[in-house]
Amino acid sequence: MSSRATVGPGPGPATGPPPGAGSPDDGPDPAEAADPASVMAPVGGGAGAAGSGDGGQGRAASGRVGEEPLSRGQLAAEVWLLLGVSLGMSGIFALIRYIGAVTRGPVRGQVAQLNGSYAPGRPWLDLALQLAGLLSDVLPAALAVYLLSRHGGGLAAIGLDGRRRGRDVAFGAAIAAAVGGAGLGLYLVAWHSGANLTVAPSGLPDVWWRIPVLLASALENAVTEEVIVAGYLLVRLRQLGWGDRRALAASALLRGSYHLYQGLGGFFGNVAMGLLFGWLFQRRGRVGPLIVAHTLIDAVAFVGYVLLVGRVSWLPTPG
Repeated sequence: MSSRATVGPGPGPATGPPPGAGSPDDGPDPAEAADPASVMAPVGGGAGAAGSGDGGQGRAASGRVGEEPLSRGQLAAEVWLLLGVSLGMSGIFALIRYIGAVTRGPVRGQVAQLNGSYAPGRPWLDLALQLAGLLSDVLPAALAVYLLSRHGGGLAAIGLDGRRRGRDVAFGAAIAAAVGGAGLGLYLVAWHSGANLTVAPSGLPDVWWRIPVLLASALENAVTEEVIVAGYLLVRLRQLGWGDRRALAASALLRGSYHLYQGLGGFFGNVAMGLLFGWLFQRRGRVGPLIVAHTLIDAVAFVGYVLLVGRVSWLPTPG
C-alpha cells in the first residue's frame, strides 16, 4: 500500500514525507551478470577482500574497473541514508500517525486514506500533483538501483535484468492470487476486532483519470517497496555479513513499520508479506515476480474499492 496516506477521522488530502532522489542506471550487461549468491557475497569475503589492508574492516568488490571499493562503514552509511530518505522515514511517520490515532480514540472509527485528492475541485491541478507525487515517490528506487550499479551488480543483483520476463509475470500472478485473499481476510478480522483503522484505498474524485492514477500508484508502490526492501536491502545486508534469517527479519519489520499508520492489522499483515517476499528473493534473487504480485494486489485493492464501496455490506467504509 502507498506511504502517501493520511490518518484522521475522515478523508483528507494524502500527505507523506518527501522521498529522496536518484538517477537510474542500466547496470552491467545481463549476459555478464553474476548469479545472485555472488553479487550478495559478504564484504571482506573471498579473494577480492584479501590483503585489503583496511584494519579488518573489509572492502566491497568494486562495481566497475577503477572505482574505489566501499568499506563496511560506507556500505552501512549508504543503507541508512537511503532508508532515511525513503521508506525508513515513512516508518517513522507511520509510527507517529499510529500514536496519534490510538490517543485520539477507538481506531476502528478513524480513517487511513490512501490516494487522496491534492486539489479538491481542481481536477487538472490535482492530476498534475498526483503525477508529480508518483514520480517523487519512485525516485528512491532509482537511487537504489544506481547505488547497486556502482557497487553491487546493478539490475542483475536484484533480478531486473530483463531475462525470464514471462516466468516472472506468471509467478508474480500466482503469488498475488495466493496472498491477496489472505490479506483481505486479515484486514477484515483486524478491523472487526478494533485493531485496525478503516482503510480507504481511494479518495480521488470521480474523473476520467481516477482509475489510471490508481493503477499507476499500485505500480509505483510495488517498484519502490520491492526494489528497496526486498532487493537492495537484502543484497546490502548480505554484503555486510548479515545472516539470511536476521536480514529477512529486518526487511520484514521495515515493511511492516511503514504500514503501521493503518493499525496493527496493517503492521502484522505486511510483516508476514515481507517474510514471504524476502524469503522468495533470497531463494530466487529476482524482484520481478514480487513487483508483479505487489502491483496486482494493490491494483485489485484500489480499483476494487472504487467499484464496491457503498455497494456491499462487508466492506468497511468511512463514516
